[in-house]
Amino acid sequence: MAAKEKTLADAFYETLKDVYYAERQSVKALKKSAKAAESADLRQAFETHAEESATQVERLQQVFEMIGKSARAKTCEAMQGLTAEMEEDLEDFAGSPAADAVLVGCAQAVEHYEIARYGTLKTWATQLGHKDAAKLLDQTLQEEKRTDELLTKIALTINVEGTAAAA
Repeated sequence: MAAKEKTLADAFYETLKDVYYAERQSVKALKKSAKAAESADLRQAFETHAEESATQVERLQQVFEMIGKSARAKTCEAMQGLTAEMEEDLEDFAGSPAADAVLVGCAQAVEHYEIARYGTLKTWATQLGHKDAAKLLDQTLQEEKRTDELLTKIALTINVEGTAAAA
């Protein structure tokens, strides 16, 4: 008996499970990053985005409901790699003038991954006729973009401070 041919709906559901896992891991990583951050602005950005990410997890649960599927997570290898890299960098750069800059770099890698995934999911939701799901996914996509922009602004001051300390 031949295997069922995979569809865009299957890809959407599998990617949704992947992002659901990734977003839940992101909440944990953001809380850990907030504790490690020296800069008050960076700490606040991480704390705020951790709360926002918790809401994004709830949004994903709504999307699962909208498509008639159970909210299930599938291990996201990309997020596991990004968080493992963050752990390693936290250890390697802890207490150094570059520690916060490295934290920003790790956080932006996560944001860029999430931006790519949410953009894809939004497009697929639209193509599959899930207009309400596409709106929820777009709301999260816009939040991820704003967080990335904020991290870039914070990085400009942190990187200057780290460079000055090295000189």
